[in-house]
Amino acid sequence: MRRTYLDFEDGLRSLDRARDAARAQGDAETEAELVREMEESSRRTCAHLTPWQRVQMSRHIDRPFTLDYVAALCTDFVELHGDRTFGDDAAVVAGLALRGERAIAVVGHQRGRGTAEKVRRNFGMPRPEGYRKARRLFRLAARTGLGLLTLVDTQGAFPGTESEERGIAEAIAGCIAELAGLPVPVVSVVIGEGGSGGALALAVSDALLMLEHSCLAVISPEGCASILERQRSPELIARAADSLALTAPRLLELGIADEVVTEPVGGAHRAPAEAIELAGAAIDRAFARLDALSPAELRARRDARLRAIGGAAVR
Repeated sequence: MRRTYLDFEDGLRSLDRARDAARAQGDAETEAELVREMEESSRRTCAHLTPWQRVQMSRHIDRPFTLDYVAALCTDFVELHGDRTFGDDAAVVAGLALRGERAIAVVGHQRGRGTAEKVRRNFGMPRPEGYRKARRLFRLAARTGLGLLTLVDTQGAFPGTESEERGIAEAIAGCIAELAGLPVPVVSVVIGEGGSGGALALAVSDALLMLEHSCLAVISPEGCASILERQRSPELIARAADSLALTAPRLLELGIADEVVTEPVGGAHRAPAEAIELAGAAIDRAFARLDALSPAELRARRDARLRAIGGAAVR
């Protein structure tokens, strides 16, 4: 298995290689000792992550993506395509599925792995038709009474000329308005990076869950540094990440996130199956809390929750 390492994970690279060598030699005792060392090294690293390092973790190519969550958590997934206006956008995955005995609608960003898939999915940056496809699913959930699960993982909506020509701002605004008024439970999970309105279009919900090393912000740290400082040096990008208050623990403190889902030691990219299982349990808890609420109560509670954002003191 080919692994990808971030700059601050260099200590794990040599331990991984030594563990793989011990496994190949059948040396179970050495392998077990190296696994313990890896876990301790990962704990030390994750205990002192800076906001910018958390952003890098949220973007890790080995983190599970939307379709990984759907495959592991759902059965009988039927993907729906197209916005019935222009075309189909592969950067947004949408469909119907079963989560245990619960029928749900699922919408999420999909980044892609490998050059060909990344290009096909536009690196997880949706165009207007992607958000109109999402809105189509939101309306379907409302008509059928299905709970809605959204999975957020995008650097932002695609800002190209064609997006502007086809109405990207209107498409995002339409998603936000639709989500705000849905008569069914809406659970959103930030599974990686959540950037700008491209993320918000899928994140207006009754319960916003964030994986421990995910992030959510109005702009990327690179974009913030470029706008405010007119340059993108590593130091300015790191400072921007710190100022944006984009980490999951910070957003929980501010009342924007409702729950931080603990990731496996070292991050979701180190143990994707375990990360998905932990997220699935949190999703089930969130839906269970919302089941008893009527459509009117859901709308009123959602409205009050959204209006309360920003009320917490920003320190």
